[in-house]
Amino acid sequence: TEREVPLDEVEVGDRLKVRPGEQIPTDGVVKEGQSAVDESMVTGESVPVEKSAGDEVVGSTINENGVLVVEATKVGSDTALQQIVQTVKEAQSRQPDIQNLADRISAYFVPAVIANALLWSVVWFLFPETLAGFVDALPLWGLVAGGPAVAGGTVSVFEFAVVVFASAVLIACPCALGLATPAATMVGTTLGAQNGVLFKGGDVLERAKDVDTVVFDKTGTLTTGEMELTDVVALDDTKEKTATDGGRLTARERLGEDDVLRLAASAERGSEHPLAQAIVDGATARGVDVTDPETFENVPGQGVVATVDGEEVLVGNRTLLRENGIDPDSALETMERLEREGKTAMLVAHAGEVVGVVANADTVKPSAADAVRQLRERGIDVTLLTGDNERTARAVAEAVGIDPENVRAEVLPEDKSDAVEAIQAEGKRAMMVGDGVNDAPAFAVAYVGTALGSGTDVAIEAADVTLMRGDPVDVVKAVRISEATLAKIKQNLVWALGYNTAMVPLASLGLLQPVLAAGAMAISSVSVLSNSLLFRRYTPDHDYELLGRLR
Repeated sequence: TEREVPLDEVEVGDRLKVRPGEQIPTDGVVKEGQSAVDESMVTGESVPVEKSAGDEVVGSTINENGVLVVEATKVGSDTALQQIVQTVKEAQSRQPDIQNLADRISAYFVPAVIANALLWSVVWFLFPETLAGFVDALPLWGLVAGGPAVAGGTVSVFEFAVVVFASAVLIACPCALGLATPAATMVGTTLGAQNGVLFKGGDVLERAKDVDTVVFDKTGTLTTGEMELTDVVALDDTKEKTATDGGRLTARERLGEDDVLRLAASAERGSEHPLAQAIVDGATARGVDVTDPETFENVPGQGVVATVDGEEVLVGNRTLLRENGIDPDSALETMERLEREGKTAMLVAHAGEVVGVVANADTVKPSAADAVRQLRERGIDVTLLTGDNERTARAVAEAVGIDPENVRAEVLPEDKSDAVEAIQAEGKRAMMVGDGVNDAPAFAVAYVGTALGSGTDVAIEAADVTLMRGDPVDVVKAVRISEATLAKIKQNLVWALGYNTAMVPLASLGLLQPVLAAGAMAISSVSVLSNSLLFRRYTPDHDYELLGRLR
C-alpha cells in the first residue's frame, strides 16, 4: 500500500516515494528509479547529481525530474541536516567572548577616582596651610577660577575638604569613557547597514579588523550559483545536408556555432534539467530560433535523444553517443579543454555524426576578482573552500586570483568547520564567507562568520556578519568599517583619558570649583559624542586616513 504519513512517523527501513520537485524527506538509499537531485544546500555543488538504485541521498535535498523510491537509513536527529544543526550549536558555544576595553578601564577607573577624591579631601582637611602655600606657588594660580578659598579664610577647613572631594569626583568623567565605545560602535554599525554590511554586535565589529585570512565558499559566493551557457564549438568537419533530388546529394554545408546551438537547444527544450535550461536560455539570449522537438527522450545520467527537423539529435556525454553508435573521439580534445576550465561540456550529434560541443558553467561574479585583489593588497590571505570537484574549484580560483595551493575542494559539510579550525590552529584569524547550510558550521568556528544575504536562513543565523548585497567586495568594506570604527574608538578613549589625566590633578589641588568641574565634565562627554558623529562622513570605499596613526 501507499499512504502519506507525518515525517516524525517515518522509521529506518521504511520506503518513501519522492516525486519530481519534492524534497527528499530523510537520509536514505535509492531502491528504484533514476533522477537528478539538487544537493547544493548540503554540498555546494551547483550541478544536480544523477541518482539511481544503490546511491545514497540526503534529507531535504530536491528531487529534480524523476520518481525515486528511497529506503530510509537515518531519521530525526541522525540525519545529515540535523547533524549540521548540532555542529553549529556546539561550535557557537566555542565562540570567543570579547569584552569591551572601555568597560575594563572603567572597572578600575571609578574606584580609583573615588579613592583619589577621599585621599585629597583628607589631606586638605589635615594640612590646609601647607597645601595652600604649595598651591599659591604654582604658576597656574590665578589662571583658574576660585582657588583654595581656605587660604582666604572664607570657608572652614572641613567645607573646603568637601569642595575638593566634590570637584575631584565631578571632574573625573567615567561617562566619557563609557560613551567612547558605544557611540563610535553605533555609528560604525549604522555605516555598515548603509553599505549593506550588517554586524550582529559591537564585539563582531571589533573582531573583524583582526582578520588575516578570508576563506571563501565557491558556489553562490564567488560564483553566481546558476548555470549559464559559456561556449558553443562547431567542429571543423563539414556536414552533408540530407535534402536530395532524385537520389543525388544537392549540397554540402558546414554547420556553424549558431546551427549547433539551435540543434542542442531544440533537443533540450523538453528537458527540465538545469543544464538543459541553461542551453535553451543561452540560445534565446543569442537570438537563435529554438523549436520544439518532434520526439524527445531523456536518458538519465547521459543526456537526451530528440528528433529535430526530421533528424535525430543527441546532446549528452560520451556514453550516450557510444551507446547510440556514434564515435565521439573527434570532439574529445575540445571536451577535455572545456572541462579543465571547470565547465560542464556536452557533445552534440546530428544525423549520426558529432557536430559540436556546448558547455555550461557556474559563472564567476564580476566583482569576485576585485575583492580577492583588494584583500591580498591588504596582506590578507585568501583561501577557497568548497564541496565542488577539484577541477572546477581550481578553475574558479584561477579566474579570481586565488593561489592554487590555497584551494581545498571536495570538502564535506561536516569537514568545513574542521578545515577552518585547522587554519586557525596555525595562529591565524579566519573569516569564513559563504551562503549555504553547508557553510553554517564553519561560520560558527571561524573568528568571524560572514553570510551573503542571498543565502539560506540557517547560514545567516549562524553568521556574525551578513552582506546584504551578496557582493564579495563587501567583505573588504566590512574589514574597513571595523578598522575605522576601532580607530574612532581609540580617538575617543585618548581624549577621555587625556582629559581626566589633566583635570583630576587640578581638582585634587583645589584649583577648580565644583560648578566648573561639572561644566568641564559635560563638555568632555559632548566632545566624545561629537567626534563619533563626525565619523558618519566616512565612506568604506577607501582605508581610514587616521588608522595608521592610531594603531
